[in-house]
Amino acid sequence: MKIVSTAEMREIDRATSAQYGVPSLTLMENAGSGVAAFVVAHYPAAKRVTIVCGKGNNGGDGFVIARKLHEAGRKVQVVLLADPAELQGDGAQMYKRLPIPAVVVVSSKALKGGVVPSAPDADLLLDAILGSGVRPPVTGLCAEAIAEINRRATPVVSVDIPSGADSDAMAAQQGLIARSDAIVTFTAPRPAHVFGRMTSGPTVVVPIGSPEEAIVSQLQLNVTTVKDVAPLLAPRAPDSHKGTFGHAIVVGGSYGKAGAAAMAGMAALRSGAGLVTVATARSTLPMVAGFAPELMTEALAETDAGTISARAFEQRRLDGLVQDKQVIAIGPGLGLHLDTAELVRTAVERYRGPIVLDADGLNSFAGVAERLDGFQRAVIVTPHPGEMARLAGSSTAAVQSDRLGVARRFAKEHHVTVVLKGHRTLVVESDGSAWVNPTGNPGMATGGTGDILTGMIAGFVAQNLQRVPEAVRSAVFLHGLAGDVARETMGEQCLVATDLLSALPEAMRRVGREARENAVQISG
Repeated sequence: MKIVSTAEMREIDRATSAQYGVPSLTLMENAGSGVAAFVVAHYPAAKRVTIVCGKGNNGGDGFVIARKLHEAGRKVQVVLLADPAELQGDGAQMYKRLPIPAVVVVSSKALKGGVVPSAPDADLLLDAILGSGVRPPVTGLCAEAIAEINRRATPVVSVDIPSGADSDAMAAQQGLIARSDAIVTFTAPRPAHVFGRMTSGPTVVVPIGSPEEAIVSQLQLNVTTVKDVAPLLAPRAPDSHKGTFGHAIVVGGSYGKAGAAAMAGMAALRSGAGLVTVATARSTLPMVAGFAPELMTEALAETDAGTISARAFEQRRLDGLVQDKQVIAIGPGLGLHLDTAELVRTAVERYRGPIVLDADGLNSFAGVAERLDGFQRAVIVTPHPGEMARLAGSSTAAVQSDRLGVARRFAKEHHVTVVLKGHRTLVVESDGSAWVNPTGNPGMATGGTGDILTGMIAGFVAQNLQRVPEAVRSAVFLHGLAGDVARETMGEQCLVATDLLSALPEAMRRVGREARENAVQISG
């Protein structure tokens, strides 16, 4: 799903009406209906609803919501922050359609002692004050209304965007912004919907009538959704066999870090790869083999430190192992020995199939990033901000201050796909196009979850060699979603990496269910 700027959203709405014949009044009707449907589905106990409306199109959406909720049997009050005579255009038309007096309308002239004084017992507030076209800071009566909403404990659903927010911002925002427990926006998300951390609950995107060809963006920025992932989880053919779904090899593990390679291998299997081999240092092989009977293992020559040695190439052992594999993942638990780092660099230069590089596989290129090039092949690097800084010759703080820019520059310069991990993990292609992952939670900030991600990427790539970009994005999405599923039962503090392996089947089932819904949830 494309992420669009505020200006682009205005142009999309204009083109939808002017070029595709969808009246703007219909767009507003569909928008309000979408929010009302969300409220009915997600707040069934909210019998008394107050909708705070501004005088612009956001308020017009609010009038439609009021009518629809009244029709659904809710007791509705509209608080209008303007004189009704000030309303214009579609908003004025929707105001006339309100079923007054069934919907009580309180204009700003009648307000005494607060913006929503006559609805102290409301079960739900809807913020339809200011839409995404308004730039902060907010002043006057609208600011008073936002402050009043923020003082209340009543749940709040934001219409389009929390009032007071800058919809084009790509970071958390300060200043006066309406509190939000859920956001329902329309057609396509703006940057703030994805990066802004503006709600404690879901952000849902509702289609309102704009055809796909009208949704144009120059940002080269997208958000991964269940509808992007679902095609890679289609039912398998009845005559499938293990060879149908690829053979992945994980090269990793060292003394004291056997678990990392084992988790990556099992994650590749759990993701659907037909076969997985873990090639590891000779002394760690028994520990890897004991992790799961489904994993195949191969012992490689090792250094005195218990890491894989470059002699694995001299003996042609590793060359033979990777020859018939669909994808090679290098790095989990590998260690930092100089001999091991040279093995990684040599493997990347020799192997022409898809490669996933993580952890110490990435650190092997610190200071020599010029040796890392994915021209005419698929090389996927999966750094956290510290590893990204070492690869780019920068600092962690600099990476965090410009995550998208740093990832784009590195992806273009080295012809690789960058999976920059963290809050809102980015998947950036070598052409600069970027995808934001909306799943995941702080409970995943624990050792081993990166190894699980590496294995999942390898597993999905092994099955989808003709769709590698989609495979990478799907693995990242499902990795985060598995973490969200695990959090529901384990909590954030107790969550460990292997919980993701247990939660992955349910995550896949949820993708199938949610892909059939019309609206798309991008967070929460």
